[in-house]
Amino acid sequence: MTQAASLSQFRTGVAGGPSLAACAALAQSLRLGAGEIAPLPRGKSALVHIVSGAAKLVAQAAAEREQVTAFNFAGDLVLVPGSGPHAYVLHSLVECELTVFPYEALREVVADDPAILARLLDNCDAALGRCREKALMIGRKTASERMAGFLVMMAARIGVPHGDMTLLDLPMSRRDIGDSLGLTIETISRQFSLLRDDHMIATEGRSKVMLLDFAGLRARAGHLAEAPAAFSSEFALDQC
Repeated sequence: MTQAASLSQFRTGVAGGPSLAACAALAQSLRLGAGEIAPLPRGKSALVHIVSGAAKLVAQAAAEREQVTAFNFAGDLVLVPGSGPHAYVLHSLVECELTVFPYEALREVVADDPAILARLLDNCDAALGRCREKALMIGRKTASERMAGFLVMMAARIGVPHGDMTLLDLPMSRRDIGDSLGLTIETISRQFSLLRDDHMIATEGRSKVMLLDFAGLRARAGHLAEAPAAFSSEFALDQC
């Protein structure tokens, strides 16, 4: 995809936004292979548009500890902090195409564009909803509830309808899922086995998961209602 096409995708659905030339002057296109770290400027926040592929945002702490704070998919906007008590890096899970904007400069460009600002606020609201759900999962829910909730959220973001079922092609590893949910890889594997035994899911290899009983998964996740459309990934300024 050309940079112009990427910028057009970035602005899809926004009327009267700033010119493509103004955005293009700030944008940097990157292509990453699977497992690579995005070479973002140090000390400065960046807004990254995931044009294609999938990535994970990782927080790095002392003693070489890491936490997966977000999984990001095509169409997402990811704010990668440039400073703070922890360092953040963006890892590709598969081959990725990215468009990178220096956050402070881009904010000045769109400061007088209410349409784009409204779109970004909507995306922040969606991301905040996911952050709250994740905080609840890690802080108050059991391993079984976390695993079911993760699959429900992934269905809303990258699920493909398959008759009465939903197919997930998960680009992240079992270890990545565990790091995101605060569980060990052994616990993640055990939870997948339990969900298969209860006929809620079927798996093929390490990545493909068929959700057979979506209502049952929502109930096991402890949801009081169906996840709203705000959990979808389209242009989400995502941190979770």
